[in-house]
Amino acid sequence: MTMSDDDILAPRRSRPGSSRATSSGTDARGPIIDQDGREIRPETLEQGFREFGFELGKDNPFAGSPFGNLTREQRIARIEAIAKLLDVAFILPGTNIRYGIDGLIGLIPVVGDIITTAISLWLVREARALGAPWYITTRMLGNVALDGVVGMVPFAGDAFDVMFRANMRNVRLLRRWLDKQPRI
Repeated sequence: MTMSDDDILAPRRSRPGSSRATSSGTDARGPIIDQDGREIRPETLEQGFREFGFELGKDNPFAGSPFGNLTREQRIARIEAIAKLLDVAFILPGTNIRYGIDGLIGLIPVVGDIITTAISLWLVREARALGAPWYITTRMLGNVALDGVVGMVPFAGDAFDVMFRANMRNVRLLRRWLDKQPRI
């Protein structure tokens, strides 16, 4: 039995002549609960899907952050995961040479290097948001700049991207600094 889009977006209402048991106007399945454990009224669901949109006002706790409120450990794990994806996610078959999507995207002349440099700069911004001091972020920016400039050279720049691994270097810099910080 397949469900229609209406059944997915809004709770089912009992139909005349159906054998579903209802109690005080609510469905026999129980209340609808959101991810925070709060009950959602059915009329809110029906209305919300039609008027789906983003509100980035100052009263919104998620304003300005597409990922919501993350803990420090979650941010660090996200930075490390993205750096690994960019620099060492794959192994060249038959060798021990590791490469990531930075090397693959970098094969697209100019545009690929701009995209990967932008992602690398976002990682530096995240490090700064974690409280990394200016001397750490300056070294990180230097790694990104070197990777971006040399990466623009066709083929030789792509080989440099694979071997230099600027994002993994930046994560190591950040991790060393974080390890020296007192735990709160």
